[in-house]
Amino acid sequence: MANNRTRRILCNTILVAVIWGSTLIHAMPPQDPIQCTQSGCTLYNSYGVWGDRKDCHVTTAIYPTTEDELRSAVANANKNKLKVKVVSKFSHTIPRLACPTSHNQTAILISTERYNTSIDIDVGKLSVTADAGVGLRNLIDAVEKEGLSLVAAPYWEGVSVGGVISTGAHGSSWWGKGGGAVHDHVIGIRLIVSGTEPEGYAKVLNLKGTSDPVFNAAKVSLGMLGVISKVTFRLERGFKRSITFNFTNDGGIEEEIMEHGKKYEFGDIQWYPSKHTAVYRYDDRVPLNTSGDGVNDFVGFQSNFAIIAKSVRASEKAAENTRNTNGKCILASSFLAYKKLIANGLKNNNLLFTGYPVIGHQSKMQTSGSCLYSPESNKATSCAWDPRIKGLFFYESTAIFPSTNFSDFIRDVKRLRDINPENFCGADIYNGFLFRYIKKSEAYLGQSEDSIVVDFNYYRADDGLTPRLNQDVWEEVEQMAFIKYGAKPHWAKNRNLAFVDVRKKYSNFGKFVEVKKRVDPLNLFSGDWSDEILFGKVVNVKEDGCALEGECICSEDRHCSPENGYFCRSGLVYNEAQVCRFSSSSLS
Repeated sequence: MANNRTRRILCNTILVAVIWGSTLIHAMPPQDPIQCTQSGCTLYNSYGVWGDRKDCHVTTAIYPTTEDELRSAVANANKNKLKVKVVSKFSHTIPRLACPTSHNQTAILISTERYNTSIDIDVGKLSVTADAGVGLRNLIDAVEKEGLSLVAAPYWEGVSVGGVISTGAHGSSWWGKGGGAVHDHVIGIRLIVSGTEPEGYAKVLNLKGTSDPVFNAAKVSLGMLGVISKVTFRLERGFKRSITFNFTNDGGIEEEIMEHGKKYEFGDIQWYPSKHTAVYRYDDRVPLNTSGDGVNDFVGFQSNFAIIAKSVRASEKAAENTRNTNGKCILASSFLAYKKLIANGLKNNNLLFTGYPVIGHQSKMQTSGSCLYSPESNKATSCAWDPRIKGLFFYESTAIFPSTNFSDFIRDVKRLRDINPENFCGADIYNGFLFRYIKKSEAYLGQSEDSIVVDFNYYRADDGLTPRLNQDVWEEVEQMAFIKYGAKPHWAKNRNLAFVDVRKKYSNFGKFVEVKKRVDPLNLFSGDWSDEILFGKVVNVKEDGCALEGECICSEDRHCSPENGYFCRSGLVYNEAQVCRFSSSSLS
């Protein structure tokens, strides 16, 4: 009966998606992450819920429009000893990095949403300087009009200039300077930091050159040094890209991933373990005179009717509630087939997908996010995860591996998959495992070696104490990545357990701390989360159920959900892992 219900919901969902998916262009824009009343303000991320499900309250929010106003806001915070954090228009940081405090301490938010007007392009010097609040799409389009290209960008364009470098956002490339980490294309930063009373309590640092330790710290600052005012990027002459997706068997993927990154400048691989399928992205530059006006409108970032997102969520919840793994596999198979049909959102000549290769200008191929743009009055469609529509709700784990040990991680995941491939359908409903390439970085909190990044998303329950189907599988994969193989977490993603001992994973972490002490001696720009995760100032007591949402790694059954049949057990492949596993016998 449950299987039939899942099939019916799925059929309706896929039918609507096929009919409308290629014609929808716009969607209701995300709401302002800062919501204020007379009693104060609350900060949300784009999913509407932080990792610990606690709200982030502050005294007030400030919306500067000029650098002088930014400097004044910092000076006022310093003079009055107020905690301060900077927030962009979309607020896509998943951990509580942007939250100043969880206590009743007085704190303010500085939003760069209205500090977004200046984009100064120097064609001769191949550079562009932009206000911190400028959106990535606006920056890319302005550069393109001058016949130039920004080489690096994350796949999601709903980020600001300041935010994209602060958190180490990246695309995929090992070539040259790399189309991977955006901060590695930064050649200048104007940073507003606290100052002495004679300095007016705030000052502007004009940072340039890798010989400057403050510059190397500021390129990935996590908002902990001060307020970024302007960023200068290195540009290149405009170019086009040619993209082809090859959907094939995943045999040998662990041996091929290194060569794939060396062969294709912007290559990546999406892996769907439950389907034994790998999707190789063949992505390279081609001459500007090559025919084609293609667009990369990634299917996951397209607008959706609210009913579609709600139906997918309903299907997932039905499968979770009835422990119906097969129901999730039906969803995964259907969505994979749909992605293959529409080339994952690629469109020839800005219309529909008609065949490979898809060739288009760099500006249209490097990033996407069409669900971001529409009048506020359009309530029928939105980004699928918009919390206002009760649509998709998921975790996003991102691990960054030294390229030297990545193949061993894939072999371990395959061994876990082969025990029961259906257990991996939950991630394959989304985008499976996405492998990308980023180069060694000079930023202190960047990568100290050429690396491979793994992203995977999976179901999150409506309630923090509700265990999930195949929960132990995702916990084991997480612990394999971050503990067994010592992967670094993406700063703007992940559950808290991914950040355990993170400061020990960065050889230049001590240099970053030295810079922080120098430019922020009063610790105005640190929050509770960063103090705990980066500096170990707070030790969390393990609470009942803390492992269910990755707030801890279980060591006792009570950290899971024994009343629902979930107990703390060793991993199946990585035996040192401690995971919450379901036991049906305990409920009989």
